[in-house]
Amino acid sequence: MIRIVVVDDHEIVRRGISAILQGDPEFQVVGEAADGKEALRVIRETQPDVALVDVRLPKISGIELCYRIQRESPQVQVLILTSYLDGNVVRECISAGAKGYVLKDVVSTDLRRSIHELVRGESPVDPRATRMMIHWLREGPEADAPDHFTLREIEILRLIAEGLANREIAERICLSENTIKTYIQSLYQKLDAHNRIEAVMRATKWGLL
Repeated sequence: MIRIVVVDDHEIVRRGISAILQGDPEFQVVGEAADGKEALRVIRETQPDVALVDVRLPKISGIELCYRIQRESPQVQVLILTSYLDGNVVRECISAGAKGYVLKDVVSTDLRRSIHELVRGESPVDPRATRMMIHWLREGPEADAPDHFTLREIEILRLIAEGLANREIAERICLSENTIKTYIQSLYQKLDAHNRIEAVMRATKWGLL
């Protein structure tokens, strides 16, 4: 039996995925989590075989969660299950340790097959995501795409979107306030923004939040 943790910030989605998997005797959903921080706790407690993780999560992003799972529980196989399709994000997730990338519009039989492939050591990736990665490798990133963003920059962007001041962000992620100011100035340049509101709007447009 394959033991699974489902990580998604939408309760209806979590319950739906769990219901699909629980109906198959080969799967056992041993935990659910609504954000990245809760997911780490649940994974530590249950030690599942597979974690189904959405990219967009509160508190800790899906990408950063992949890094932390690989560091803390390397035996857990991460399968990204999301509605978000972007070539840069796909590459970030795979680089962070995710073993597969599947979209939420997948039919239930394909989801179960993807989990089996993951456990066998394969890397199930949605064909649409694969095409985007191949295009990127052949052509390079789109000309009008923003500069590459680090995980730390995305984390700071999310905290800005939450309305936190520089001092609060510094306390949250254990950096100096001056370092946060430097990060934010760099973000303004990359996003071609002049203030926090513009930065959040542009980051949202590009799917970073």
